[in-house]
Amino acid sequence: MSDTAAQKPYIKVENLKKYFHTKRGMLHAVDDVSFSIMKGETLGLVGESGCGKSTLGRCLIRLLPSTDGHVLLHDEKTDGYTDVTKVGKREMNNLRKRVQIVFQDPYSCLNPRLSVWELIAEPLIVNRTCGSNKEMRGRVCELMTTVGLAERLENSYPHELDGGRRQRIGIARSLALNPEFIVLDEPVSALDVCIQAQILNLLNELQRDFHYTYVFISHNLSVVKHVSDRIAVMYLGQIVELTEYKELFANPLHPYTLALLSAIPVAKLDVQNERIILEGDVGSPIEPPDCCRFAGRCSYVKDVCKNRTPELAEHAPGHFVACHFTGNL
Repeated sequence: MSDTAAQKPYIKVENLKKYFHTKRGMLHAVDDVSFSIMKGETLGLVGESGCGKSTLGRCLIRLLPSTDGHVLLHDEKTDGYTDVTKVGKREMNNLRKRVQIVFQDPYSCLNPRLSVWELIAEPLIVNRTCGSNKEMRGRVCELMTTVGLAERLENSYPHELDGGRRQRIGIARSLALNPEFIVLDEPVSALDVCIQAQILNLLNELQRDFHYTYVFISHNLSVVKHVSDRIAVMYLGQIVELTEYKELFANPLHPYTLALLSAIPVAKLDVQNERIILEGDVGSPIEPPDCCRFAGRCSYVKDVCKNRTPELAEHAPGHFVACHFTGNL
């Protein structure tokens, strides 16, 4: 890969929107979101439930069709970009081998009638990637070893396994076609703490060995901190802050980010976090007005916040914030 290609973002998201029709009006689940991800990077995507982060993740790989905007995927062979939102069915089938997803619930995403071996072999069969049964069996065994599943479990069914092993099956399925980009949609939120650590370590090892690019979606900032290179904070369909993970924890600039960080428990008796309690109601994503969507809960709110939507602007090198009073809070 050339130096020029290495410096280019692997994924560029430009003004991405996803709206849903409801009886009350148009629900703005993802509203004019733009960012980029470098090859081999992990972008953490955090926010409270209902902020649109899972919808955004699904739009990135076109599990959901976007309403507007572009998702540009870099092709190293041509050194150009392919717009995932615009390609036809045949080209999208080829792109699906490059982009995959690991879902939140490791049980509901697996067919309970298939064994572990059959579940991992399914994407290989559908895409006809193996020329013989021997080659397929070798590939399935290789994937099971990669994700830490014992060979003795190949004839087991999902209901016979714990959450950690089920999630490993989901990860193995996502790796079957040798993807480049993986959306991890809260992959550890349904697991016990000790199992969470095992899965997070596995994801880090896989990225180190195979240079995967991740979008890691979670509502848990403590988890995202340990796996991300950069973190994007979402609120009601929009990114309100985006920067490197160390910078976010050391110098948060958006009032919503400050509140999220204050809620993280500190395991030290001599250190006490001053908890920021957000007052007011969460705004509605249905036909939102042209204003700051956090204005109804922000203690720093001014008249301009209620009349104009702040743009996501670069306040410091690599540190983007959407706030009218960035640096003056």
